[in-house]
Amino acid sequence: MKRSFLVLLAAALSFGARAQDPSVQETARTFLRSGDFDNAVLVLTRALQQDPKNYGLQKDLTMALFYKRDYTKALDIIPMMLDHKEVDPSAFQIAGNIYRALERAKDADKLYRKALDKFPKSGPLYSEYGELLWARKDFDAIRQWEKGIKADPAYAGNYYNAALYYYHTKDKVWALVYGEIFVNMESLSERATAMRGLLLSAYKEKLFADADIMKDQPKGSSEFARAFLESMGKQSSLVNAGVNADVLTMVRTRFILDWSRNYAQKFPFKLFEFQQQLLREGLFEAYNQWLFGTGDNLPAFDTWARNHSAEYEKFTNFQKGRVFRMPPGQYYQ
Repeated sequence: MKRSFLVLLAAALSFGARAQDPSVQETARTFLRSGDFDNAVLVLTRALQQDPKNYGLQKDLTMALFYKRDYTKALDIIPMMLDHKEVDPSAFQIAGNIYRALERAKDADKLYRKALDKFPKSGPLYSEYGELLWARKDFDAIRQWEKGIKADPAYAGNYYNAALYYYHTKDKVWALVYGEIFVNMESLSERATAMRGLLLSAYKEKLFADADIMKDQPKGSSEFARAFLESMGKQSSLVNAGVNADVLTMVRTRFILDWSRNYAQKFPFKLFEFQQQLLREGLFEAYNQWLFGTGDNLPAFDTWARNHSAEYEKFTNFQKGRVFRMPPGQYYQ
């Protein structure tokens, strides 16, 4: 929830810079970023008293009160903020997080439903509503995350939540697919580092745990998922001596070549197209070492990086200069 609010804070401050007195905005921004929430609340409260219909001020003040943990006062602002003609999804996120902080799950549930009726393509709202449901052990959470992936494929949070969910089920496909998408969308975060470790575990403990790769797969798996498993199954003999970063590089190289020949036209998919690009540019080994090497065997990865310094530097420079986003229309779950 903290990370979500940092994103919301940046968005609200940007909005406020356009919607209110720049001096008030700059003062509030300085206080919020320095952690002086008391003064941020003071400045924003006085400004809102002078301009009570200012939507940017309403959002900024509500967030400042959240950070201050003065949830009761924040509740006084929420109705006018949500009824404002300029209301956007982030306002519902702010309100939802306040209800969650107060453990008012029923109010939060009602709020998210209303928000998604109004903004059915908002990935962050699906993500946070799913988190609310998951905290209550309501397995409808995965339906919200899947809806978010379909409606707003460029938003990373739903891939993260869905990958974690599928990792703890018998499904062998979607933890790998969604997890790798997330890692590429949010490559430098702590969550991405943890997800890289989960991906390695999923290859070892889920995908190749049985000689029959199709064993125990849920009934009704999508055609895409079956194609993924069939193509990976052709490479399974490569793991007979174990799974590590080098073996996964071989497995995934053969997989992407097979997928390109047999399935790419039927199932165009940005993640696999990206892997093809890396193969063409001679960066796929470095990518796989980055993805799995540090979690598999850090000394071995360090040795590989030293022995392939030019290749690894080329990959890291490439990675820094790109933005990975899934496009609409590639939902196959």
